Amino acid sequence: MDWNRYRFRSRWRLPAAPTAVYAALERVEDYPRWWRQVREVNRVDDSTGLVRVRSLLPYDVTFTAREVRRDPVARVLETALSGDIDGWARWTVTADGTGSVARYEQVVDVSKPLLRRFAVPGRPLFRANHWLMMRAGRRGLVGHLTTV
Repeated sequence: MDWNRYRFRSRWRLPAAPTAVYAALERVEDYPRWWRQVREVNRVDDSTGLVRVRSLLPYDVTFTAREVRRDPVARVLETALSGDIDGWARWTVTADGTGSVARYEQVVDVSKPLLRRFAVPGRPLFRANHWLMMRAGRRGLVGHLTTV
């Protein structure tokens, strides 16, 4: 087992139409407005941005997110990640009754030296930290969607 590889999955049930959810998720530069753990997003060009996140644990993770797939018909957003983490992340938005479901998948290898040093003893904390971040993101997106 590679202790520095993580696979995350989240499923957010949201009280908004899939097109509205997709539109919100594709505006990555707006994430800091509704997702407090996404501290900043700086556009490098039309398909790349520098992202800094920080959840409960006292460390920042900074990475470049480069758009790999943007498909508004299938409502799929996928990015390649490089920096403190290397891998990929994908949002897939589907209809669910009168609302929608946003599925998040991420597979990354940790390259940040501090996180690699604590790979074995810190793994449960790192996973809990990510879970808390995703829970807060869902709450923030629900609030954002009700004001749009």
